[in-house]
Amino acid sequence: MALRILILGGTGFIGPHQVQYALSRGHQVTLFNRGRTNPGLFKNVETLIGDRNAPNGYAALKGRTWDVVIDNPVQVPRWVREAGAVLAPNVGKYVFVSTLSTYANRGKIGITEADTALLNEPAAPDATERDASYGARKVRGEMDAVATFGESKTLIVRPGLIVGPGDLTDRFSYWPIRVEQGGEMLAPGTPDDPVAFVDQRDLTEFMVRLCEQNATGTYNVVGPASGLTMAGMLYGCKAVTTADTRFTWVDADFLLERKLRPYADLPVWMPPRGNSAGWARMDVSKAVKAGLTFRPLAETARDTLTYYHAQTPERQAALKAGLAPDREKAVLAEWKARS
Repeated sequence: MALRILILGGTGFIGPHQVQYALSRGHQVTLFNRGRTNPGLFKNVETLIGDRNAPNGYAALKGRTWDVVIDNPVQVPRWVREAGAVLAPNVGKYVFVSTLSTYANRGKIGITEADTALLNEPAAPDATERDASYGARKVRGEMDAVATFGESKTLIVRPGLIVGPGDLTDRFSYWPIRVEQGGEMLAPGTPDDPVAFVDQRDLTEFMVRLCEQNATGTYNVVGPASGLTMAGMLYGCKAVTTADTRFTWVDADFLLERKLRPYADLPVWMPPRGNSAGWARMDVSKAVKAGLTFRPLAETARDTLTYYHAQTPERQAALKAGLAPDREKAVLAEWKARS
């Protein structure tokens, strides 16, 4: 059955493929955003203009009904409540895009959606980006979603690191980009260290299919389901290039002593120990059973490179994550001297 879907956002990173996929499956889509990011991207899709930070910012939504509302860009909890004040009586389902960062304690391997004791303490209802962590704000957002729309109408999706074409953070992109450049390359930790992420296209397609199933509840969404190692990721990236890249594995403690930050200077990677032992080994069996699928790493890496090469030279030269070339060379030289 065709659904009437309202997408809050819809033109940023995960939005365009979500819109295209929903349309391809025969659904009717309406967008609500400020009209600033990629305006005119969907000329044949109804777009309602509003600013969630402005007084009466949801005016364009009043008096309208939809089967589903998908809330992609929530950063502060009050957005959930304010959207709900207008939408709750007039929508059949509210989909809240949360995060695996809701889990404060990630030491357990195989964390499931039922491990509520591991969640962050919720942020205050009026929390902003300045006074509460991302995970704490999302926990509060989840709570407010259920309280505002009702448990029977709320679907919560907790993705891990979202990657693929369109990503502006470079947290995965750094690796295929650096691999493509060739030469000796610093590889953090050990080849067997686990890593996890989800292609934005797999995430958004799964969300649409969950709506078609009239699903509710909470789903961890990260992959691949069979697990992936740091070596698997790096050699998988190399396989889609013709580069002569050689990987030099550098001990985690050595890197941490030099204040190289996992997930930032060395994105995707997190030393699998202590409170981070389970970070890249979440249980996603519930989502897989509900239809979550994962495209091959080669497709994600290749399409990420294609997107990168389509950017301006200035953007290509200014990666937002990963090691600067001089820093990488210096750390490698020090590692070899110490070894």
